[in-house]
Amino acid sequence: MYKTHFGLRELPFSITPDTSYFFAFPHYQRAMNTLLVAAKTGEGFIKITGEVGTGKTLLIRKFLSVLGPEYVTAWIPNPLLKPRNLMAAVAEELRVPLVGELDEYQILKALNYRLLMLSRDGKKVLLCIDEAQALPVETLEALRLLTNLETEKRKLLQIVLFGQPELDRKLELESIRQLNQRITFRYQLGLLEREETARYLHHRMAVAGAPGEVFKPDAVEALYRASRGVPRLLNILAHKSLMLAFGEKQKFVTARHAKGAARDTPTAGWPARPPWAALSVGVFLLGLASLAWMVFQ
Repeated sequence: MYKTHFGLRELPFSITPDTSYFFAFPHYQRAMNTLLVAAKTGEGFIKITGEVGTGKTLLIRKFLSVLGPEYVTAWIPNPLLKPRNLMAAVAEELRVPLVGELDEYQILKALNYRLLMLSRDGKKVLLCIDEAQALPVETLEALRLLTNLETEKRKLLQIVLFGQPELDRKLELESIRQLNQRITFRYQLGLLEREETARYLHHRMAVAGAPGEVFKPDAVEALYRASRGVPRLLNILAHKSLMLAFGEKQKFVTARHAKGAARDTPTAGWPARPPWAALSVGVFLLGLASLAWMVFQ
């Protein structure tokens, strides 16, 4: 596509979470500090919330990658599970052998034994749950019961919930107030500011091998306005902007390219143009994709 044109080793704006592109802007860094301090204490629940596209999954992966060997971790990326299924998933992550059709009590007993063995070996166990706003209420209550597993000195399991703001509203329910009371550390991810947007774009381009600046200041401003500081949306718009500049054989991305990308992206915050104009951008991007397909066949 445009890698060779801009001197890149790889595409810099994939929306797949990749820790090599982790950008520690202040909100990320404060969230990471919260996670590390909380993990060290080993008590209660930790909750990190953020809007769609703010990089929660990338934060999870980065957090897990920097933990020391004294931690044993489990990660549940899809928590839309009934209590028994969630416990079975946690058991699988922690390599607990489950034979036959066990009920919740039997799985909990097996988990407790495994956690005790890990504790005796000096290990701390962290369970990270992504998209936690999707957890059914009865499954949230089952998680609270998991944190009841403890020795006389400390908890055997610490749980980190990552979710959208809907998680906060769910935790306000009277039926799970005990769980809400056990959340000892909380942080809400914010969005990129204007200055951070420029550094974010530069960082990702540099990691991908760009020899210099590609996005002009007016393009950065346009991308910030259109993305509203949402990292995932910014990635999509930056990728399309590079495609448009490449299609014109331009070595720099300008505000015109950024605005064209925004108008081709329904979720962007740019004012709409007449239908024929939006169509022309879409057709152009489709043409680029077709050209790329023919070149690489």
